[in-house]
Amino acid sequence: MPLSDALLQDIQDARAHSMPTLRATAPALEALLYTPFPCLDHGFVRVVDYMGDDDAVVQSARVSYGRGTKASRTDRGLIRYLMRHRHTTPFEMCELKLHVKLPIFVARQWIRHRTANVNEISARYSVLDREFYLPRPEDIATQSKDNKQGRGEALSPEQTEDVLAALREDAERAFSRYEGLLEEQSLARELARIGLPLSAYTQWYWKVDLHNLLHFLSLRLDPHAQLEIRVYAEAIAQAVKAWVPLSWEAFEDYRLGGVALSAQGLDVVRRLLRGEAVGQEQSGLAPREWRELMDLLERDETNP
Repeated sequence: MPLSDALLQDIQDARAHSMPTLRATAPALEALLYTPFPCLDHGFVRVVDYMGDDDAVVQSARVSYGRGTKASRTDRGLIRYLMRHRHTTPFEMCELKLHVKLPIFVARQWIRHRTANVNEISARYSVLDREFYLPRPEDIATQSKDNKQGRGEALSPEQTEDVLAALREDAERAFSRYEGLLEEQSLARELARIGLPLSAYTQWYWKVDLHNLLHFLSLRLDPHAQLEIRVYAEAIAQAVKAWVPLSWEAFEDYRLGGVALSAQGLDVVRRLLRGEAVGQEQSGLAPREWRELMDLLERDETNP
């Protein structure tokens, strides 16, 4: 993923210029500040600013809880309590600002998370670079037969080569037309852009509090999320882990690694622990929810 000379210079200038501060800082994140995490073939994520740390979460919670909390709980224990019981407002005291370069189709998924501040590059004012996303050969697959939003089996090498050639040809043609309309026809940029493909890259600044960022990550790190946006989520996760390690540990344990059960699902677990034989018909669960619960418990649903 080559970076433009202008961006490289901006990063170098930003990292060379430091300012004394009295506010809390996260040394591990300071070491990563401004540095891009490569994503896909031309994209990146980089942290350009942040506010707060794990101490800010604890401080906010103790304002709510009043005196005595410090003596009864460690900071780690309090953060885990907050995460476990979904007391979310203390996590809103921390904020992260990212500079992201991403394909337009990924941006359209990303913008569904509406609890953030976003400012995107405008192709009405700027001419977009001739950059577009092409998936890796190993990521090209058929439509899944049982998941309307997912991928199925891998294509043959010959089919994969044909798909990549078609995607590249269409994108190259669209960009050639775009550049021709701008240069030869002097067409307004706001009109010339409308024929560009969803694979074209856009950029934005995205600022979000920690609570809503963790919600974003809980959805976009999930194996069912589209691979391309998951790549960005994995890059952001590296920064969050460096920024708020105690909050990240609790998030991994209670959100990424934990599960929520319905009342009926919890009842099934209790009955199984008592040694009862429980089948889907007696569980009160729909067939799909029953299968998911059995998969979660690593039980053979045909021989519960």
